[in-house]
Amino acid sequence: MSEESDSLRTSPSAASLSENELPPPPEPPGYVCSLTEELVTKAREELQEKPEWRLRDVQALRDMVRKECPNLSTSLDDAFLLRFLRARKFDYDRALQLLVNYHSCRRSWPEVFNNLKPSALKEVLASGFLTVLPHTDPRGCHILCVRPDRWIPSNYPITENIRAIYLTLEKLIQSEETQVNGIVILADYKGVSLSKASHFGPFIAKKVIGILQDGFPIRIKAVHVVNEPRIFKGIFAIIKPFLKEKIANRFFLHGSDLNSLHTNLPRSILPKEYGGTAGELDTAAWNAVLLASEEDFVREFCQPVPVCDSILGQALPPEGLSSDAQCDDSLRAVKSQLYSCY
Repeated sequence: MSEESDSLRTSPSAASLSENELPPPPEPPGYVCSLTEELVTKAREELQEKPEWRLRDVQALRDMVRKECPNLSTSLDDAFLLRFLRARKFDYDRALQLLVNYHSCRRSWPEVFNNLKPSALKEVLASGFLTVLPHTDPRGCHILCVRPDRWIPSNYPITENIRAIYLTLEKLIQSEETQVNGIVILADYKGVSLSKASHFGPFIAKKVIGILQDGFPIRIKAVHVVNEPRIFKGIFAIIKPFLKEKIANRFFLHGSDLNSLHTNLPRSILPKEYGGTAGELDTAAWNAVLLASEEDFVREFCQPVPVCDSILGQALPPEGLSSDAQCDDSLRAVKSQLYSCY
């Protein structure tokens, strides 16, 4: 009998479900690697991923989740768990901790993660606050371009920008190519004022950095900052204490020197706004990609959440996700730094 027939035979009928109970999701298809031979070699060298042991490693992580985190509501399919193994170079313990952190972050910041879907962020997307450039860098990294000057604080809170960034990261990490190569961030701070910078205080900074460093399965290979005004010294003063040394060393401040940027990102992959030859910056194409993924995000982020995942209650939040009170003193100190930049 075919797999499809088996699935139909064993699936509960609609009549057996209560009105408020969703039917179980269909069994995910078996994992099929989409990596090129070149990327398979790169994953082996950089991530300790051995194709012949890949599914064994996934099963080992799955068994750990079932044994150590039995109440954790998470996908256990091969492709999903592989994201966490690759992000932690196939170290089972660290991959499990990252998975727990991933769900802990989502539970601990409902303003960002509840109802997270492209249609809820049309205003942010239309503003041009962020996009993904059509060309990858020489290492194969997708380039996430963020332009804070496009945000008008009176229109919506800063958390909407963070939601749009997270939405984009979730879409990017679906690609195995991105899981292996990682991403590059290009941040254009042209025109960022003191009043706008003040919205990004220590509490927000610690939350965002805590997620990116310890709560999301993505490899950030570089952060290139361009057109930063003097105020960025204050912004970076907020960020730097929470950065791990490895990530801090991947920040490159170019100012208005686009030649400096081009030593890292070739002109051939950049839009003309950044001295490139790849045409004008187009945000519409990436917006269309996100909006076409509406159903995926509804299924993942807009379903009822279990009242309590006991493992999340026991787990410590990732470093950088401490309470508001712990940020009070640093907020006062940083405000003085922001003003001193002027």
